[in-house]
Amino acid sequence: METIPPETETEAEESDFKPLTAQEAQQWRSRHPPLSVWKVVAGQALVGMLAALVAWVLTGRAVVGWSAAYGALAVVAPAALFARGVLRHKASSNPRAAMVGFFGWEIAKIMLTVALLAAAPRLVPGLSWIALLIGMVVAMKTYWVALLVRPGVRKTD
Repeated sequence: METIPPETETEAEESDFKPLTAQEAQQWRSRHPPLSVWKVVAGQALVGMLAALVAWVLTGRAVVGWSAAYGALAVVAPAALFARGVLRHKASSNPRAAMVGFFGWEIAKIMLTVALLAAAPRLVPGLSWIALLIGMVVAMKTYWVALLVRPGVRKTD
């Protein structure tokens, strides 16, 4: 078994890297259009409301629908806060400030989610925790659906 000296390994890694030309970068951008964070948040809200409606219709109890809607709200409201906070300082030239901002807004998102869940029994009389959790899960899974069905993404060979 032959080992590669560290200097040769580093050189091999560097030689494999080839920067994109302007045309290649444009082609890559056309194959991978940006996905609006606000469309994802709106999609979460829509899917959460549909889940609440389905829960209400299937059970015949309005409180189950409200519980599912509140679960979706406990995902959508913090996601909207996070998106607003992160996108507001998106063009930061200081990477450290961008990272601190990202983690700061993530902590705010988690704290708001916990506060909304703690307030749920007082805000939704007759709360159904199962329906609330289903509403949360359905809204959270919208992230994955948005990534899978985003428009304009074309498969390459």
